Amino acid sequence: MKKGTPEDPKGLVAEAYRIEGITPGECRTIFLDWALSLPDGSDSRTVLAVLVERHDLQAPDHPMTQVMREGLQAMSRTGRRGGWRSRPRD
Repeated sequence: MKKGTPEDPKGLVAEAYRIEGITPGECRTIFLDWALSLPDGSDSRTVLAVLVERHDLQAPDHPMTQVMREGLQAMSRTGRRGGWRSRPRD
């Protein structure tokens, strides 16, 4: 029996909205689990945009909505954040 949708394969995001009193920290944990459960080759930014659009109107103040918005915003940033190539060399 299949539980979720193509955007939410395990139904984790949908379940987060059903948990009364859920905290932002718990939502971040669920978000990470959601991201790791996406099928290989999925465009996570596109999938996340669909989820934000789906839930933003229904529950704009929910912690899960905020976490997903933050995730989408972070994915929009371009450029490297660091690593060995960004460090000065002799």
